[in-house]
Amino acid sequence: MRRWIAGVLFLALPSLAHAAPSVQEILLRAKPAVALVVSEVAAEVTATCPTGGKQQVSPAPFRETGTGWFVNPNGWLVTNGHVVSPAYQPKPEISRELLERGVRQACGDLSEQAFTTAMGRAKIKLDPSISVLLSNGMRLDATVSKYSPPVAGEGMSGRDLALLKLEAADMPSLMLGDSSNAKIGDKIHILGFPGVVLSHELLNASAKVEASVTNGGISGFKQDLANQPVIQVDAPAAWGNSGGPVVASDGKVVGVLTFVTLDTGNQSAIVQGFNFVSPSAAVREFLKGTDVKLDEVSRFNGEWHAGLADFFSGSYGRAEKHFEEANRLLPELTDVRRMIGEAKNPPPRPFPWMPLAAGALVLVLAAAAAFLVRRARRNRYRIRPAQVMRLIEASPDNPPLILDVRDGPTYTKSPVKIQDARHLPPEDLKPGARALGFDVNRTVVAYCS
Repeated sequence: MRRWIAGVLFLALPSLAHAAPSVQEILLRAKPAVALVVSEVAAEVTATCPTGGKQQVSPAPFRETGTGWFVNPNGWLVTNGHVVSPAYQPKPEISRELLERGVRQACGDLSEQAFTTAMGRAKIKLDPSISVLLSNGMRLDATVSKYSPPVAGEGMSGRDLALLKLEAADMPSLMLGDSSNAKIGDKIHILGFPGVVLSHELLNASAKVEASVTNGGISGFKQDLANQPVIQVDAPAAWGNSGGPVVASDGKVVGVLTFVTLDTGNQSAIVQGFNFVSPSAAVREFLKGTDVKLDEVSRFNGEWHAGLADFFSGSYGRAEKHFEEANRLLPELTDVRRMIGEAKNPPPRPFPWMPLAAGALVLVLAAAAAFLVRRARRNRYRIRPAQVMRLIEASPDNPPLILDVRDGPTYTKSPVKIQDARHLPPEDLKPGARALGFDVNRTVVAYCS
């Protein structure tokens, strides 16, 4: 009985404790740590035109975007190698494209022969740069601290990674999880900046730099062309999601989105549901030998996570204070501003039926348990008549001594008398009473009304 009561209490008590963070809370914790990475190659082109002479122009730069996330609060950001490669190692194709833009901008429409001549005489000076854009619109310059290129050809490598350094402190950051424990079917979330959102004509500028989330699960474990392990996921992704963190249900990063699957008939079309992730184990290995400390605490994270925990538990006043401090550390992040507004104008709080019901159940069970324990203690020396008979039959030469300890008037009036029992009034059992006068080594059975 006591084991049953303990089991019921064990099942009931968790409903009174803090529930595990919801998916919404986990994603809100992660979003501020995700940033838009911009690889840009600007150029200065000097062109000699057939009619206008020598001219110097700056054509529209070559630009590629991707996603990165802070792995350390002191400005260390992880992304894909192929996201930063246009600016880190500009290919001849980029230089050629910018040169063509510059010549056309400087000389206008030319015949094919004149254009070829102008291209042969033109000179170009490249100015590559990498920057990171936060959801508050802040743009920070970044330098490549470590770089691992993708495999040449169509495939990407499981080591398609880059580590960027920004001049920053107390940034939101994400913790690396353990991808070795990942299993098929585990729920995951991809955070990033898909190009279809960045270029959408119906969204304003602030909406475009707020990370999007797609959801799915792990669908396989594969190897890329370099035999590096990759994780296959079915969460939707697009150009621009590259380098984005893949977050598990505990809020930790289990991998980095590295490449998507293209339609063989249309190389610009993405086949959704077949995207691939560099596991977090590869990220840990990549970060070895760098100055990145994976266990460093972010002050922003402390305030932001505490505020979210308070908000989702209904403590809106405390949540607002934490949000305000997070906003002071890193002003005007989109999610922080939104949560400050919600904390000031919280949704109507539903009546807490479940906690109250659980509390009432616990109280009832506790009272029942106390009653049963008290009863068990009170009855721990009680013995049934059948057990008395067995004791007599088991030791006929030394039977138990049976004492009838009913008070005198009750004993006198009662028609029930136990054979071979010795009447001993209760007052004779009190401390200081006369000696009982029987062998204390015998089994004693006392009868009372």
